[in-house]
Amino acid sequence: MCLGIPGEIIEVLPDRPDLARVNVSGVRRAINIGLLEGEQLSPGDWILIHVGFALSKIDEEEARSALEFLEGIGQAYADELQALQESKIE
Repeated sequence: MCLGIPGEIIEVLPDRPDLARVNVSGVRRAINIGLLEGEQLSPGDWILIHVGFALSKIDEEEARSALEFLEGIGQAYADELQALQESKIE
């Protein structure tokens, strides 16, 4: 199962404006934000992530609600976090 998971932007990488360092439930990874071209993104913003790509900008309330749901489904969410932790986008 593949899930869209919320993550909070820590920084947009200055030398790679198509990448942002994002915190997803304690896992920090570079995420491709190129699909959100034209969207104003900055630290503290929340995005919905699927397979290493930001799909949309979401508000904090929507992110919290999604995280509560995902944490409630258990193993599928744990598997998604594990896959994210093992991934590397450069």
